[in-house]
Amino acid sequence: MPPRIPRVAFFPDSFHEVNGVAHTARQFTAWAGRTDRPFLCVRAGDCSTPQLDTSSHGQLEVLELPRGPASFALDKDLRYDPLFPRHGATILRALKRFQPDVIHITGPSELGMLGAALAHHLGVPLAASWHTNVHEYAARRSTWATRVLPMRRQAGAARAIERTALGAAALFYRSARLLFAPNPALCALLEARTGRPCRLMTRGIDARLFSPDRRTAPPATPGQGFTLGYVGRLSVEKNVALLGTVARELAGRAQQNRQVPVRFLIVGQGSEEASLRATLPGAHFAGVLRGEALAAAFADMDCFLFPSHTDTFGNVVLEALASGVPAVVTPDGGPAHIVTASDGAGLIATDAAFASSVADLLNRWSLDPAMHASMRARARAYAATASWDAVFSGVYQAYDEVLFHATNASGGPR
Repeated sequence: MPPRIPRVAFFPDSFHEVNGVAHTARQFTAWAGRTDRPFLCVRAGDCSTPQLDTSSHGQLEVLELPRGPASFALDKDLRYDPLFPRHGATILRALKRFQPDVIHITGPSELGMLGAALAHHLGVPLAASWHTNVHEYAARRSTWATRVLPMRRQAGAARAIERTALGAAALFYRSARLLFAPNPALCALLEARTGRPCRLMTRGIDARLFSPDRRTAPPATPGQGFTLGYVGRLSVEKNVALLGTVARELAGRAQQNRQVPVRFLIVGQGSEEASLRATLPGAHFAGVLRGEALAAAFADMDCFLFPSHTDTFGNVVLEALASGVPAVVTPDGGPAHIVTASDGAGLIATDAAFASSVADLLNRWSLDPAMHASMRARARAYAATASWDAVFSGVYQAYDEVLFHATNASGGPR
C-alpha cells in the first residue's frame, strides 16, 4: 500500500513580492498543484476581503488575506501588518476544515507567527524554513541607530544586535519539530542553536526560461567590452554599495588603459537606488523585471555580480548560471556554496578583493575569450541539474522521516 501523502498547510512570509522567499513559495505551491497533493496555501495578498479558493486546482486550496491600513513597508516590495492576527479566526476555520497533518511556515513574519500559534493550538506538527538571515539583516538595518555612537563602538554594537537577533530567531524556530535551510552551514547552525533536526532545502531553476538562448545582445568581445549585471533588491543588506567600488576600480584602470570597456545593467528597486545611480552614472537601471524580460536581461549579461553577505541561498545566482553567466560572489551565505559546487563557473571574493577580482577576471577574458566561453558553459551545465521536483520531493521525504515516521513509531498518527 503506497504511503499516505500528508496534508500540508503552508504559510509563506511573502508570495506575490519579488524576492527569493516569494519565488520559492510560488514554486512550492505550483508544484503541489501539479502533483495533486492536498495543500492549503495561506498567504497575504492585495484582496480587500479574505478569499478562499478551493476550485479548479485539484487538491490545492488557497486562502488569501488582506493586509490592513496598519501595515508598513519594510522595503519597497515588502510589508508587515502588526494587526494581521485579526484574521486568526478565519484561518482557524479553514484549518479545521482542511485538517492538516503539518503546518509549514517560512519565518517570523506576521503569517509565520500566526501559523506557529495555530499549530500549537491545534496540536499539529510544525515545520519551519529558514530563508532569511534575519540577524544579519537586523545588524545592517540598524546602522541608522549605531551611527550616533563613537566610531570605535559601532562595530561592537552591530555585533551585539546581530547576536540578540539570532538568539530571538533561534528561540522562535525552536517551536518547530523540523527545520529546513538552504545551505549546509545554516543547517549546522540551526541544529546547534535549536536542538531541532534541520534538512537541506535548496532551490530549483526553470532551465527553459533562464537560458543563454534568450540573449539579444551581440557576443562579448574585447573591443566591445563586457556587461556586468546585478539582479535583486537595491538595499543596504544586499551590500550593493560594493558595485560602486567595482565601478571606481574599473574607471581607474581604464584611465591607465589597463581595462576593457564595461557596462552595468541593474535590475531591481529599493532604498539604495538613488545612491547607486550616483556611483554608477552610465548604468542602465531596468527596474523590476519578471518572466521572459528578466530571463533576457540575465542572458544579456557577461558577468553577474552579487555582493550580498546575507542571502541564505541566492536564487538570482542560480538564474544567472542557468543563463550562461559566470558569477562573482562574496564568501558568506548560500551564493558561495553555489559557486563552489559549480566547478569553475564563478569566483568568490571578499569585499576588500571584490573589485580587483572582477577587474582581473575581465582582463583575463579579454586576453583569453575561450576562458569566458568555458565558464559560461560550466555555469549552464551546473544550473541545468537543479530541479524543483527534486527539491520539493526532498521536503516531503523529510516530513515523513522526521514528523510522521517518529509519530507512527511512538503509537500512530495524532
